[in-house]
Amino acid sequence: MRILKCDPGEQRAETGLAYWGGDGLSPQASEDSKGPGTSRSRPDATISARVPKAQWPCIAAGWLALALCFLCALSSRATESATAFDAANKLYEQGKFTDAASVYESVARSNGASPALYFNLGNAFFKSGQIGRALSAYRQAEQMAPRDPDVRANLQFSRKQAQGPTLARSLAQRWLGKLTLNEWTLLAAAAIWLWLLLLALLQWRPELRRTLRGWVFALGIGAAFLSGCLANAFYENRFTRIAIVVARDATVRNGPLEESSSAFTVHDGAELVVLDQKDDWLQVSADGRRVGWMRRDQVLIVPCG
Repeated sequence: MRILKCDPGEQRAETGLAYWGGDGLSPQASEDSKGPGTSRSRPDATISARVPKAQWPCIAAGWLALALCFLCALSSRATESATAFDAANKLYEQGKFTDAASVYESVARSNGASPALYFNLGNAFFKSGQIGRALSAYRQAEQMAPRDPDVRANLQFSRKQAQGPTLARSLAQRWLGKLTLNEWTLLAAAAIWLWLLLLALLQWRPELRRTLRGWVFALGIGAAFLSGCLANAFYENRFTRIAIVVARDATVRNGPLEESSSAFTVHDGAELVVLDQKDDWLQVSADGRRVGWMRRDQVLIVPCG
């Protein structure tokens, strides 16, 4: 049995899974010169007000107090999240995997998520026999930490326990999956800015054009290539959806109706590509050959990227 990621100093070979434990306003009025038919003018309502210097410390203190309150709220929220995370880890150690998964999910909903949280959530689901939900959690952990070997190992280990079709990534998808969408964005933006700065340098120093012509061409090609990778990663992450079956057995039908005939059956942990949606029904494809409709409440939707 494969031994995967464990707590520091601890390894569990039970199922190949482990977890991370882890008055101040004074308008300025001008006086018109006196003459026939003239009188002293009143202050213009559009004149902007100035805050006396004596009030500046009070304003600064108010902003400081507001910032301190905000930081205290963030600290309190982080403390609550860490406490709940530790409680879920204790439940996991006690073998209460379903309860641990519920606490992990509540932490993810209320305080955001992290690779460690989804990793532990996937382990808890796996131990409780919910292969489909475990795969969903591992996929979300992989999106946040695509190069983590333990996340990838647990994902593959769980896929081997699932009955039914699983999605094998193409070479291009595997290559794009080595970086997160944010990392592709930073790389493409850096390459484009370097290229633009180099073009600006050539405009400022025309005598360098012959020397830097090759660099301009190479950097332009690199920026275009990285921009293409970013566009593909964005499309995979935002527009390609995967349905992971979480029901023990689910019937895929030939139409989006309960009365439609059965096309084929899938089981817990099967991964299907979502083609279309109509009300509470999803059109899915298995293995690229079989196509049908199934109810939305029988699956969890995750991005492909």
